[in-house]
Amino acid sequence: MSFDPTPRLDGKVAVITGGLGAIGYATAQRLAALGASCVLLHRGTDDAAKRAAALPVAEGQHHAALRADIVDTPSLQKAAVEVAALHGRCDILVNSAGHTRPVAAADLDGLTDELIDELMRANFRGVFATIRAFAPLLKASGDGLVVNISSIAGFTGVGSNLAYVAAKAGLDVVGDALAKALAPAVRVVSVSPGAVESGFVPGRGEDFKARMATTTPLGRIGKPEDVAATVEALATTLRFVTGTRIVVDGGRHL
Repeated sequence: MSFDPTPRLDGKVAVITGGLGAIGYATAQRLAALGASCVLLHRGTDDAAKRAAALPVAEGQHHAALRADIVDTPSLQKAAVEVAALHGRCDILVNSAGHTRPVAAADLDGLTDELIDELMRANFRGVFATIRAFAPLLKASGDGLVVNISSIAGFTGVGSNLAYVAAKAGLDVVGDALAKALAPAVRVVSVSPGAVESGFVPGRGEDFKARMATTTPLGRIGKPEDVAATVEALATTLRFVTGTRIVVDGGRHL
C-alpha cells in the first residue's frame, strides 16, 4: 500500500451507520459526489430508499438503504452479507449511529444503571459490533477505512452525561488498538466534534447553540458538513493517518 492521496473514490463502497442522521447523510453526500457507492444503515424509516436515491449518482454507482440496528448483532451480520451480495466489497465504514440524553454530571441519581447500560450499548458496544461484522470485507478490500464519529467529550470529560463521556473515551482507545490490530489493510480513526447543529441531543435549541458559539474560539458551533468534510479528507488526502483522533470543534475544547 502506498497510501498516496487520491482525488476520487470511484469503485469504492462506503457503509454508513446512522446514515439518515445529520452527520451520516452529509458524509454520504460527500463520498457519493466523489464516486463512492453508499449504503445507508438505518433502524427503519419510510423515506430511507428515497433519501438513498437522492444521493449524487453517476455511472457505476449504486446507492442503497439497509435496515440494521447497531445494538442487534444479527442484523449487522445480515447487513454485511447484503452489502457483499449487492456490491461485493466494503472499503469505508463510517460509524455515526448512536444516541444520548442530557444528565448533569452532578446528578448521580439521574444517571441510572439502566441508562448507563443503554448508552454504553449504543455508543460503544454497537460501534465495536459494527466493525466486527464488516471487518472481513474491510480486510478483503486491502485499503479499508473505519471512521468512528466520536466526541470531544471522550477526552474533556464534559458532555451530555458521564456514560456518554465514558463510551466515547472507550471508543477512542479501542479504535487505537484496532488501528494496530487491523493494519495495514484497514485504517481506524476517530473524528471528534464538539457541539453540532443537529437534533442529536434532545432539548438543545437555539439558545444552546448561541451560548456555545460565544465560547467557541471560531465563533460558531459545528455543522454536519464540518464532520463530513473530515471523513472525506481521511478517505482521499489524509491517507497516511491511522490510530489517532482528529478534533473538529472550532477550538471548543480549549
